[in-house]
Amino acid sequence: MLKKLLTTIVFLVCLSVTSAGLFAEDPTPVQAQTTTQEETGHSSHGESVHQELPYWSVLPFVAILLSIAILPVASHKTSHWWEDNNNKLILAVGLGAISFVVLLIYGYSHNIVHTVFFDYIPFIILLGSLFYISGGIVIKGDIHATPLNNTLYLLIGAGLASFIGTTGASMLLIRPLLKTNSERKHVVHTVVFFIFLVSNIGGSLTPLGDPPLFLGYLKGVPFTWTFKLLPEMLFATVILLAVYFVWDTLAYKKETKKDIKKDDKLATPFSIGGQVNFIWLLGVILAVAFLNSNYIQQINETPTLGFIREAVLLVLIGLSKFTSKEENRKFNNFTLHPIQEVAYLFIGIFITMIPALVLLEAHGKELGITENWQFFWATGAFSSVLDNAPTYLTFGSLASGLLTPAGAVAPLTLGQFIGNVQAEEILKAISVGAVFMGANTYIGNAPNFMVKSVAEENKVKMPSFGGYLAYSMGILVPVFILITFVFFV
Repeated sequence: MLKKLLTTIVFLVCLSVTSAGLFAEDPTPVQAQTTTQEETGHSSHGESVHQELPYWSVLPFVAILLSIAILPVASHKTSHWWEDNNNKLILAVGLGAISFVVLLIYGYSHNIVHTVFFDYIPFIILLGSLFYISGGIVIKGDIHATPLNNTLYLLIGAGLASFIGTTGASMLLIRPLLKTNSERKHVVHTVVFFIFLVSNIGGSLTPLGDPPLFLGYLKGVPFTWTFKLLPEMLFATVILLAVYFVWDTLAYKKETKKDIKKDDKLATPFSIGGQVNFIWLLGVILAVAFLNSNYIQQINETPTLGFIREAVLLVLIGLSKFTSKEENRKFNNFTLHPIQEVAYLFIGIFITMIPALVLLEAHGKELGITENWQFFWATGAFSSVLDNAPTYLTFGSLASGLLTPAGAVAPLTLGQFIGNVQAEEILKAISVGAVFMGANTYIGNAPNFMVKSVAEENKVKMPSFGGYLAYSMGILVPVFILITFVFFV
């Protein structure tokens, strides 16, 4: 399994290096932009970009996101086709190739190289390291499935998600939770709240927690800046846990005495195996926090030196492989299918979204989204039906276009938002919208569908796409309305 993961990563590294060699020396786009700015008197990078890149260039991006949303649920045939990761790769490469050619024709080869080399590859290696290392940790046991125990379990999971990622925490904790509640009949609401808290909202505090925040980190947002999202996270978590406790208390009273006695009889304490992997997870946290340009100044002059972080993460994957018992991953039913799915789809997403990012940087001010609450809801709405990682970048680019002063040579980066009170509040709204509202649907964030699949494997009849939406609209949306008035108005 590790060999397949490393092979995928090495292939992508070679692809990006090859692309860099082919296109990095093409000076035409820069010269063309400079000439246009001098002749027209416009010094805005965004304006010169718009003159060269047409609006229809975003169609492959729209197509790939709609494919992710529709194909898994459109019909049995499309759902079956979508289950094969190779088909996802075909779709991603096909649509990515269209954008690749368009970007080359319009002089954006540098954007392709930078996106693949400095955004996509670090993104996949981080997710891969968290996913693989956490897969070596085994939680065994079957505690009493009381409302209090379930609530405490969700609280611990939400806290853990920020440090081992929503994907890692979801895959590590969902099976023990299902085992604990296996004697009960009313379990669906517990899995739904697990998706709300562990697979989404809990990943708010560090770039390790959720893919949107890691992309922000790659764009220059400091590692510790996301700690500022703690008030919003605590606010949502406390409300949702309170609602869950009341709900589960009522559901617990509906369980039969026979099932309660069986739960008591089969109860065994939790035990943890593969503890050595906690050391490697700590290594991941330290590598992401300190192996960057803030602590290694030479990276600013030679950006490729930043890949020392990715090299360390790959070493940590290897250490996890050789220091963990193989039966631990077998016990977890661990496979590389989920991380391969993310790797295959996101190579297409990262390339096809380049035109959308460029155009939003140029025309963000024209869309009428200027207030913090508007960024919160707009980012959240799109994160609900599309993947929240590219949505975060898209609205970050929109904010960049809004905040960049007239006459600036280049748009502000997300890292340059820090220190500007107005910009930081907008970045908070975008971050919370992307992370929190990714919980609104099964397709908002990658772990959501993964948790659903695991639950169904364990004979829990999960709600349909529309049924899950009813849960989120009835429970999450009121919480988000409260968050709007408390934090973003």
